[in-house]
Amino acid sequence: MEKSKAEVPYGTLELLILRTLETIGPMHGFGLARRIEQVSGSIVHLNQGSIYPALLRLQQKGWITTKQGVSENGRKAKFYSLTVKGKRQLQIEVENWERATALVARFLEGTP
Repeated sequence: MEKSKAEVPYGTLELLILRTLETIGPMHGFGLARRIEQVSGSIVHLNQGSIYPALLRLQQKGWITTKQGVSENGRKAKFYSLTVKGKRQLQIEVENWERATALVARFLEGTP
């Protein structure tokens, strides 16, 4: 049975980007998108219309910063990295995600 591609649940793409940058370090947008897809087991597909607006939002919030560099194929690219503020926010986002998933799990298990 073939896996179907899924959209990233609303509000989680920023968390996935922050965690990926924390784990791997500076990356360009295309590389970030491919890494998130790889970790998802290719269940998620990210296109330019989703990854770049999310990166812009994170940059505007001060959670990531950019630096010009050269990608592995020799092209100029923006490399994104986590800021100190972004590291703190990642902690908050993880805690919020854990609370939200615990809540949903309670309902799915039928526990009041």
